[in-house]
Amino acid sequence: MAKDLVCGMEVDENKAAATKEYQGKTYYFCSESCSTKFSEDPDKFVKKAEK
Repeated sequence: MAKDLVCGMEVDENKAAATKEYQGKTYYFCSESCSTKFSEDPDKFVKKAEK
């Protein structure tokens, strides 16, 4: 399971609604909406997750 960095939901990598590649890593999202929000400012979500 992966964590959707936008909403915090647990996402099954095999059933994710969307994925994005960023800085060599794949991120998984529960919806296209979360994927779109991530795309607008990926650094914001990646840095928040690292804290």
